[in-house]
Amino acid sequence: MIRKSTITLSVLGLIIGFSFTAAAAPKKILFFTKSSGFEHSVISWKDGRPAFAEKVLLQLGEKNGWEFTFSKDGSKFGKDYLAQFDAVFFYTTGDLCSPGTDKQPPMTPEGKQALFDYVRGGHGFIGTHAASDTFHTSNEDQKGPDRYVNHGEKADAYARFLGGEFIKHGAQQVARNTVTDPKFPGFEKIGNEFAFQEEWYSLKDFTPDIHVLSVIDAPAMKGVEYQRPPYPTTWARKEGRGRVWYTAMGHREDVWTNPNFQDILVGGIKWALGEVNADVPANLKETAPQAYTNPPYPAPASSKAN
Repeated sequence: MIRKSTITLSVLGLIIGFSFTAAAAPKKILFFTKSSGFEHSVISWKDGRPAFAEKVLLQLGEKNGWEFTFSKDGSKFGKDYLAQFDAVFFYTTGDLCSPGTDKQPPMTPEGKQALFDYVRGGHGFIGTHAASDTFHTSNEDQKGPDRYVNHGEKADAYARFLGGEFIKHGAQQVARNTVTDPKFPGFEKIGNEFAFQEEWYSLKDFTPDIHVLSVIDAPAMKGVEYQRPPYPTTWARKEGRGRVWYTAMGHREDVWTNPNFQDILVGGIKWALGEVNADVPANLKETAPQAYTNPPYPAPASSKAN
């Protein structure tokens, strides 16, 4: 009996020890910031690393048990490389399959597909700000009127995956955002609305199944880019067995240190990682029924009346 009890207690000790070790293991997140298009200052590597946004993420990681890897190397994207992470976080621009502006190694088409497969297999994806200014449909970021058109199911696979695509932005300004799901992680303390100075993106081609979390009061804003009905600025959606979360916020340094933004971001990361749960039924029609109405294409200066 003594020997049996000793064995039982030993096994129990191993189980408890393993449980504590597993619980203490940090979740690993890849923060990918290749800029094939415009490189934003908050993710620029100057005077060594990390960039401003990376410093904020390191602080948030310490508080929440997350381990970040910072990279601009798209050539690493593949099944084996992505498998080491619990989530991938994009702050990117342009066609990531080309060296582009920052001349960092590009992704391959196979690497792009590996990202989709990785998330569909049960992992998380987070995108902030310029993540929607990435992999434009038919390279529309280089065109004029075409970038103001919705393509629906013919939009680039990445835009469909993310949930929307960047059109343009106007002058930075304070804009009011209405919270459409105050129970979603990160929004519990925000209240019914929030507002601060930001470079607000005008977006299009929303994937119909997105669960909208915030809607911007575009009609009250200044600039032709916002001459449109209210549209989503933050949302979540399921991609296969995985989770996709995006917010258009994140241009300015003082946004990254804003308590409301940090609450929203942390909640989004936790949800994408599966650390917290929330239902994300499609609600675009209810929260932003005219979201597919895009702003007018601004006439060239030469054609405007004097």
